[in-house]
Amino acid sequence: MRILDRYILKSVVSIFVSCVFVFLFMYVIIDVLSRLEDILKNQIHYTLLIQFYLNNLPTMFVQVAPFACLLSTLYTFSKLNHNNEVIAMRASGLSIFYITKTVIIFGVLISLLVFWINDRFAPAAMLTTQKLQAKMDERKKDRKEIKTDSLINLSMYGLKNRLFFINEFYPSTAIMEGVIILEQDEKQNLTRKIVANKGVYEDGLWKFYQSITYDFDYNGQIVGEPLYLEEEIMNIPETPSDFLAQRQRPEHMTIAQLDSYIWKLSKSGATTVIRNLKIDLYQKFASPFTSLIIILLGIPFSLMIHKRATGLSSIGISIVVGFLYYILDAVFIALGRGGIFTPIMAVSSAHLTALTFSLLLISRLP
Repeated sequence: MRILDRYILKSVVSIFVSCVFVFLFMYVIIDVLSRLEDILKNQIHYTLLIQFYLNNLPTMFVQVAPFACLLSTLYTFSKLNHNNEVIAMRASGLSIFYITKTVIIFGVLISLLVFWINDRFAPAAMLTTQKLQAKMDERKKDRKEIKTDSLINLSMYGLKNRLFFINEFYPSTAIMEGVIILEQDEKQNLTRKIVANKGVYEDGLWKFYQSITYDFDYNGQIVGEPLYLEEEIMNIPETPSDFLAQRQRPEHMTIAQLDSYIWKLSKSGATTVIRNLKIDLYQKFASPFTSLIIILLGIPFSLMIHKRATGLSSIGISIVVGFLYYILDAVFIALGRGGIFTPIMAVSSAHLTALTFSLLLISRLP
């Protein structure tokens, strides 16, 4: 590695590590202070708090890494530019790409690190954090509040090759509304479809009301007439606690688990659920590279910094551009979930727009 590359890399890495440490420290302090009354009131042991925040570290790192990359890029190149070192490099014949390649490679490595942490450690850490949070909630002395929350759009792959789609599930009363049950054979071919208005769990059995049953042949065609029953008792081994415990949340699954789950649901016909899950899957691939995109957005503004006034305005503009990028990404994701964009377009549009904009700005640098 050349002396110039080591010089730039040393500055970027030191600022990045410092920013990550400060962000994580501030997050923990602010969160502890916001919970301080409950912590003291419920006498939560410090070891439980330490476990809680240690398991939060992977998720926090994934969230703060892009901003740390932006600040380290701005500081490094603004300092070089302010000291006229960039002018000296350009005068010696070095291109903008050559000057910034070390930071770009650093951004690629951080993106790969975020991808690895987000897939291998974050899902398990989030599940553990959820359990620790439940333990802390159990210590609350005031139990007057009764939870009547419901789960919306619950989907689950159950035993005996059954797929469950439930519009609304009430765990406290063991009642589900808007039920669709798909039964499949060993080759994932649809054999039966049951649609019910409501399901109630009583005396260890599921009782469904206003149910319609469709039977399918090997080619997926309906066999015979649909069977309508005003009331039907079905032999389903899953209990309400199983539906509550096994609910699938994309952020708690690795890429392989989420991809397998989508494959299991692919023949169900639940297009909205599958579309949203595909967006979540593609985001697991795309979102880690936000760090690289943020670095590319920060490079042109940091190289514009020379005078103090220009420097402050450039830093402000680059931070605003970074926030606009996140807003743009949220808009495209919302359009994807609404069915206006395909999942791949919804996830990649903000990245491609920001990448094009940053390369255009870099190409116009003197």
